[in-house]
Parts: sequence; C-alpha cells; structure tokens
Amino acid sequence: MSLRSLKKQRRIQVIALAAVALVLSTALIGYAMRDGINFFRSPSQVMEQPPAPNETFRIGGLVEVGSLIRGEGHEIRFNVTDGGATVPVVFAGVLPDLFDENQGMVGTGKYVDGVFRASEILAKHDETYMPKEVIDALKEQGVYKDTGGTGS
Repeated sequence: MSLRSLKKQRRIQVIALAAVALVLSTALIGYAMRDGINFFRSPSQVMEQPPAPNETFRIGGLVEVGSLIRGEGHEIRFNVTDGGATVPVVFAGVLPDLFDENQGMVGTGKYVDGVFRASEILAKHDETYMPKEVIDALKEQGVYKDTGGTGS
C-alpha cells in the first residue's frame, strides 16, 4: 500500500468515527430530554383531543370566575378556560401569591379521568406578561383583549 492510500483510508475512518459520535450524542441528548419537553395545549385543544393519561403537558388560560374551591389541606380545585372550553384542575400545593380568579395561569401536569392534575402552577397578575401561547389561545377564542403589552 502506498502512503497516499493509507492517508485516504485514515481520513475515511476519522469521518466515519465522527459521524457515529454525532449520531450517538444526538440520540443521548434526545433520550435525556424526553421528559423535559412539555407541549402547550389550550383548554379547547384538551377537550377536542384529550392527551394520554401518562403524557405531561402544559395548559394555560384564565381561571374561571366562581370556580376556585380551596379544600381541606393543600388541595385546590378550579377551572381553567380559554372562552371556548373549560377544563377542571386539581392542584395539591401552595399557589403563587398572584393566583386569582379571572387571571392568567399556566399549569404543568397530566389529564387523568377528565381532570387536569397539576404538579406546578404559575400565575401572572397582569395579562401583559402571560406566555405567548396563552395569549394566542385566548385571542383565538375571542376572549383576550390586547392592552398594548408585548406578551413576553
């Protein structure tokens, strides 16, 4: 074998090894992030196509007026709405200080037996600071009135 063919063979081996390393690292990153990616759904989307009970996702909208019920202990029940549909929510924990009826909220959890079981609740007092997904869902249902904010 000549020196030139050895260099060519070595170059091919390095490229093949780099391609295998790239595929392996991409697979490991995807595997590590599989539980960290939570898709957003509006209440209307949840009611139209209910997710699987084992799927973790985010839901957002307004806390329905008159639906907030504080039970014994830390369990809180309320409804979240986007004007087109309403989803009952159960949360066991301490709510954010700014959480209130007719205010924007985003919850992370699972939809089990017709109830969204939240593991985390985020609330904002001013709708100007709601996540873009929530604002878009509320606008789609004709509920959101733009107050001149940026939505970010």
